[in-house]
Amino acid sequence: MNEALALHRQGRLRDAEKIYTRVLKAAPDHFDALNLLGTIKAQLGRIGEAHRLLSAAVKLNPRAPQAWANLGQVLHALKRDRDALECFDKALALNPDDIGIVNNRADVLLTLGRTEEALAAFRQVLARVPQHPQARLSSGIAHAALGALDEAVAEFDRALTLAPGHPAAHFNRGIALYDLARYAEAVAAHDSALAAAPDHGGALLNRGRALAALNRFDDAIASYGKAQALRKDDADVHFMESLALLTLGDYRRGFEKYEWRWRRSGMPEQKSRGRPLWRGDYPLARKTVLLHAEQGFGDTIQFARYVPVLAANGAKVVLEVQPELTALMARLEGAAAVIARGTAAPPFDVHCPLGSLPLAFKTEPATVPANIPYLSADDARLAKWSARIGALERPRIALAWAGNPSHLNDRNRSVPFAKLAPLLSIPAQFVSIQRDVRGEDAIALAGDSRVTNVGAELDSFTDTAALIAQCDLVIAVDTAVAHLAGAMGRPLWMLLPFAPDWRWTLDGETSPWYPTARLFRQTSLGDWDGVIARVGDALERFVQS
Repeated sequence: MNEALALHRQGRLRDAEKIYTRVLKAAPDHFDALNLLGTIKAQLGRIGEAHRLLSAAVKLNPRAPQAWANLGQVLHALKRDRDALECFDKALALNPDDIGIVNNRADVLLTLGRTEEALAAFRQVLARVPQHPQARLSSGIAHAALGALDEAVAEFDRALTLAPGHPAAHFNRGIALYDLARYAEAVAAHDSALAAAPDHGGALLNRGRALAALNRFDDAIASYGKAQALRKDDADVHFMESLALLTLGDYRRGFEKYEWRWRRSGMPEQKSRGRPLWRGDYPLARKTVLLHAEQGFGDTIQFARYVPVLAANGAKVVLEVQPELTALMARLEGAAAVIARGTAAPPFDVHCPLGSLPLAFKTEPATVPANIPYLSADDARLAKWSARIGALERPRIALAWAGNPSHLNDRNRSVPFAKLAPLLSIPAQFVSIQRDVRGEDAIALAGDSRVTNVGAELDSFTDTAALIAQCDLVIAVDTAVAHLAGAMGRPLWMLLPFAPDWRWTLDGETSPWYPTARLFRQTSLGDWDGVIARVGDALERFVQS
């Protein structure tokens, strides 16, 4: 045992492993040999063997706190975190002052999503050992998980003063900087992570995301390519590359890789449809195809344009959409039936997600089906709104300045209502069709008599369509309202962030998806003032005409 311990302390793990094994052959119930050989097996990545040895060790001596702690670490590696937490609780009951055990237990709490408890434990560690680099790093991760991003970056900076070049600290710092929209700094942080760990696939992926946010899509694709060389089947990498390719107009490769979206992190398991998946492999004449919505309202509206195309090719189309869109889509040409998601579908031969239709039709920018309009307002809703909106003088300008706050890119695509103030001084009738208004926006909107606010009265997208039909122009950010106005063929001015969503391409004022849209782009990151100034100039000319 003394010889094995000496080798273990020198880092000669395999030599120590051999001797511990010999000890256990001679004395199978030797607690120290079981415990220490278990730690070596864990260090060598043989987690199953480590678990067997350490389980035997704590059974033999349940009063040994370090053995419980070692078993907890192995269970954590096996992703059995509830069991790991029990082990650390037992270890702390035996030795409550062991900071290492407190820290390891906090890591398990963090993994279990008990973030506040984890952060309290990391603070306990740091109160006693302020120079504890791992606790600093984990404290930063906990702060980031709680949305305290500035505090997270500060913790990562402290961790890096204690452990310069630590790849995990640079990597997590880069993610926090990305979430703070400090994209250039995020790229630099991931570069530092890669300098320390060149094969860090996560740093390459998130470096690509930050480059894309800076409109450096070619560089982003190169970073994704390096990540793929390390993680060939990483769906997140393939999906992010698909968005970059689509933004650059490479629809062939982009839509092929877009299919990886089903396997990316956090995606729920896809419902089995019981019939074959169709992606354009063969004609659908005389067959019934179920098309089903899978993403947001805007995506559903955008890709519904393929329904008339399929019908014209002889397919019977059943369209399954979000319940909020069924009445609107009932007016779509070519749909034999429109059903709400969650209801039973009629019999069908094949199915296809709406987002896979561009791939099925081998869509290129020049061949986007743009038979506009393909959606319209119904007469009953037009009558409902005509008295109120028709009484307003013309021109009537519909406004929508914010999307779903839970959207991953909402901080970039939505505009504070106050930013629109320069437009409201132009002599026109402004109508807010913003359904969900946030706190500060609600206060500003309520105090502005220049805007007729009907957003809260919109019961459905059919109401929104009727309002759009009775306005002369829609000014909107990248949200479902913009897609609806474009699908109806109404004049549409879109306010786009510096790094736009793929469907709006990188430059130019027009979109192949919506011919009546005019695109106003940020020329630098976050510059909504410049966009509003250009929209204001154009709006003055529009009003005069």
